[in-house]
Order: sequence, then structure tokens, then C-alpha cells
Amino acid sequence: MFKKKFIPAYLLTFVNALGFSILIPVLPFIVKNYGAPEYVYGLILSLYAVFQFIGAPYLGSLSDRIGRKPVLLFSQIGTLLSWLIFAIAYFLPEEPVFLYALPIWVIMFARITDGITAGNVSATNAYISDVTTPDEKRVIFGYVGGLVGIGIIVGPGIGGVAASSSLGYLGAILIAIFISIITAFSIAFFMKESLKEENKQKKEPFDFWKTVLITRRITLLNASKEINQVFLLRFIMSSVMSCYIGTIALLMIDLYKFNEQELGFFMLFVGLCLSINQAFVYKWFATTFGEVKTMIIGFCFVSVGFYVVTLQLDLYMYMILYYVLNLGFSLVFPTFNTLISQKGDPKKQGEAMGISESINSFSNAIYPALAALAYSYYGYKLYYLLAFVPIIGIYFAIQLYKNVNGESKQEVLGRKVSK
Repeated sequence: MFKKKFIPAYLLTFVNALGFSILIPVLPFIVKNYGAPEYVYGLILSLYAVFQFIGAPYLGSLSDRIGRKPVLLFSQIGTLLSWLIFAIAYFLPEEPVFLYALPIWVIMFARITDGITAGNVSATNAYISDVTTPDEKRVIFGYVGGLVGIGIIVGPGIGGVAASSSLGYLGAILIAIFISIITAFSIAFFMKESLKEENKQKKEPFDFWKTVLITRRITLLNASKEINQVFLLRFIMSSVMSCYIGTIALLMIDLYKFNEQELGFFMLFVGLCLSINQAFVYKWFATTFGEVKTMIIGFCFVSVGFYVVTLQLDLYMYMILYYVLNLGFSLVFPTFNTLISQKGDPKKQGEAMGISESINSFSNAIYPALAALAYSYYGYKLYYLLAFVPIIGIYFAIQLYKNVNGESKQEVLGRKVSK
């Protein structure tokens, strides 16, 4: 599905994934080289999400009022600024300031800057909802997920190779700066506004507590029961995904003693699987079983996958088993935005997508740091606990399926009665 109207969303999705994934094989070694403990790796990941949690909902709601394009442009400029701050850290002396070396503090500030302007995801998803038909919504988020996978394929390889050069991690940051400039330029000159004038919301005063308190925002959204269930399932899956993000690089370094390049190439394999799964395999599951059944199947794979990735096997056999976890994530995550897009109010797509991303940001704000800290004490045994959480998700996904299936039957009966 490569229509011209989707190109801006595809481009934004790809470069956001690429910019993020460049850091994956680099950040654990940056933390280690500056003499900081392992949990700081998770803390840096969490800082970005904490401020994304605050900023993204406001930017998503703002995009419902002033349009998608200005919000996306502002957000991308914020990303560019954050990479410039990150680059400054490379030239600073490694003098200790309070608990950590000075460059660590500057890197933290860079991630905060990127997070507070991170309205990309919710505004991009709202843009997709604006320009897609009901039939296109079923598969478009799978394609977008595939592009995330492609970004994750390319990013770690670039980051790992660049960081192993004479420039060190500065090489990876310079590439990220270049990508951000190209993206900002593309938004400014090639993207067309997608939000129709009649769908723009009236201006309301910004309420900080309304932004922070997700449950209050969900209540004020006054969404259907099915949308609220999707939000709950998003929280469950985002929690385990955040723990995974905060520890998987540490696990791979411990199991196979990877360096930057080797970790980058392993993540390239992960991204390749993610890309194929979300672009093609997810589409087959969604069209064959429907979104909710696909979600249930995905939760099952995630639960099994968290167990098998702890097995210390030959690397090639390990990569085969790792695919189980990858497939699970690939089947679950696209269903959230698809269901919100299908079941939500068209006039509140930006706000609904913003809540969905806030749930994800909340999880990313809390769990990577906690998971990295727990991993420093318990190691791979942490994954046994993570394997249990998706089982809870299976239960609630079954409840969602009953509600959605019941709603579909009522619609059929309603059409028969009207005839």
C-alpha cells in the first residue's frame, strides 16, 4: 500500500525508528565507558519517556486544533536540537559531577529535550487516520510497523559501525543529526496538511494534570468500552515491552559478550524479523483471524518468547528461537492503533492516539530503569516474571473479543431489522 498520500507517514515512521535505533548498540557502552553503573542505561531510556509522557499528549491534542503538519515540524526540530546537545557531550571532560561524569548529565538533558517535543508518534498516527479509508486502516498500521522494523534493521548496524570508528559514538550522532535535518526539510516543504477544517477542535486551556493523569483523560475522552479495553491491553503490553527494551542489550552482552558492532548486527537481525512480521505476517493474521484474535495469538507468542530467550544456546539456534518473541510483539502492537482508528471518534483521533502513546510513554518512563536495576541483581531470571504478564493480557483480550464480536452481531441484526 504505497499511495502518495502515505509517503509522509512512512518517512516519519522510518526516520524516527532509525534515529532511535542508532543508539541501541551504542548507549550501553557509552554508560560503561563513562564509569556509570548498568542501571543508568535504563535511566537514560526512561528520561526520554518521562518527558514524552508529558509532552506527547499535549502535542497530539494540539494537532487536533491547529493541524498535523506544524506539530510534526516542531517535534522534528526538537529532535534535531537534542542530537546537537548529545554531540556536545562528546567534547566535554569526564569530570565527575555529583554521581556521574559530566557527559552523562548532558546526554540525559539531550534525551529530555527530545522527549518533551516527541509528538511525532501520536500526530503521525492521527495523520494516518485522517488520510485512510476504513478498509485501509486494517492493514496500514502493519505497513507502518514494517517500516519501524526497517528502521531498526538499518539503525543498529549504522550505529554499531559508526561507533567503532575513530570518532566513537560521535559518528553515530552525526548520522542522526543528518537524518533529522532531512526529515525536518521534508515535512516543511513536501507534507500537506491532512486535518480538515471542519474536524478541527476548539482551543481549550492546557491542563497539566489532565495530561499527567491518564485515567482522567480516558474518562474525559468518553470513548467506547472497546476503546477503554484497548487502552488497558496497551498498558499491559507496553509494560513488558519497556522491561524488554531496558534489558535486552544487557542480556545479549552477558550471554554472548557482544561489542558495539556485534550487538548492532544482532539488532539488525531483530529488525529484519520485525519488518517482515509487521509488513506481511501481521497482514495475513489480521485478514485471516481479525485484529483481536491476532492480538490473543501475539500475547501467547510473547509469553513463550520471554522464556526461550533466556536459554543459553548456540547463537544460530538462539536466533531461531528469538523469532518467537519477535513475532509476538509484531502481532500485538499494530492491533492497538488499528482498533482505535476503527472504533474511535474521527474528531478525536489525535487525542485518542495521544492517550495510547501516553500509556506507552508512561511504561517507558517507569519500567526500563526499574528493569535494568532488577536485571543487575537477578540477571536473566527477570524474564521468567515477564513471561507471566502476557498471560494476564490474554485474559483481557478474550474479554475484548467477546465485546467486539457481540457488537458485530448487533450491527448485523440492526441492518436486517432496518430492511
